[in-house]
Amino acid sequence: MAESLADGNVAVALLGNTIATGAILYVLITIFGDVSGAHFNPAVSFIFWLRGDLSRGLLLGFIVAQCLGGVAGTFLAHFMFEQDLLQFGQHARTGNAKWVAEVVASFGLMLTILGGLRYRPDAVPALVGFYITAGYWFTSSTSFANPAVTIARSLSDSFAGIRPQDVAGFIIAQIIGMCLAYVLSKALFTKAAD
Repeated sequence: MAESLADGNVAVALLGNTIATGAILYVLITIFGDVSGAHFNPAVSFIFWLRGDLSRGLLLGFIVAQCLGGVAGTFLAHFMFEQDLLQFGQHARTGNAKWVAEVVASFGLMLTILGGLRYRPDAVPALVGFYITAGYWFTSSTSFANPAVTIARSLSDSFAGIRPQDVAGFIIAQIIGMCLAYVLSKALFTKAAD
């Protein structure tokens, strides 16, 4: 929709994607927080597994569901906007600058989640929605920060798409960013002894 309404104006298309993504993240995290812990991101789920908050079986189930959900959502969007259901992204997103941007995006997202859970658990939906909204604009990668989203966006030849050959670099960067945030969070967000 953003691409259609933008009529070639990249800033307008990016703004449309930004607003929709941030808003729906707030809604989904609020609604599904008590159902599944709002696990929509394989890299975030991986960190929660490292923390001991998820079993290996639950982690694997979440990752499969997250990736299948992203692909199904992409096909649904294509159907709603009368596009070919199966397409492949043509938007080049590769190179050191994009990968570092994706490390930064993922690092900040994970630190936001862990800091929010430590100090303001009730604010996590808003924190994540606002962080991703801002991340679209302060990273050259447009802050995918989610392997399932990366895979899903490789199946869309829209403004938001990514070439399939660029997916692995993004996912590696996302995992690195999340792991770095996890390490730092252990120093920053450790509970003081009572």
